[in-house]
Amino acid sequence: MDAMQYEVNLPADYDMGIIRRRVELNGARTDDFEGLGIKAYLVQDQANGAAVNQYAPFYLWNDTAGMSRFLWGGGFFSGICQSFGRPVVRHWAGAEAMAGPDVDQPAVGATKSMQLLPPDVDPAGPVTEALEELRRTAAMPGVHSSAIAVDPARWELVHFTLWSGEPGIVPGTRYQVLHLSTPGTKDLFGS
Repeated sequence: MDAMQYEVNLPADYDMGIIRRRVELNGARTDDFEGLGIKAYLVQDQANGAAVNQYAPFYLWNDTAGMSRFLWGGGFFSGICQSFGRPVVRHWAGAEAMAGPDVDQPAVGATKSMQLLPPDVDPAGPVTEALEELRRTAAMPGVHSSAIAVDPARWELVHFTLWSGEPGIVPGTRYQVLHLSTPGTKDLFGS
């Protein structure tokens, strides 16, 4: 598994309805994308209390060939580049993804928390702790699914969770899910 995200920051006065319509028209295009586990079409909207207006899709890939085809195979990421310029694409090596009790329910929210690992610490310890936290999170009511991944260039850990309702008091950045493509969840969750 690989995790990936790009963030398109938008002006404070940007009409987020444009992004919503874009996802309504194009979201289903990834519903059967080969190699994709999950794509969450995420936004932060100042009109709903977010600090910024942002379009920030988050992906969990079952294979790098699918991720590569999406990024430079034409027709998918090309649309983002044409509309907004080419954003930086963050990439993390997946540690584990788990289905939650609400995996069969629509995901309406997402949270993402990041942790930089101290430079003098063996990553095995913090990653093991994060995987234990993943198991606790994935068992919580309202969790659709959750994943842990690590960027070994920066030694940064990301914990991403999809929710079927309001996540409550959970640390990290909060997003609204506009559409969720789940073509490869059986492979992603090993079920």
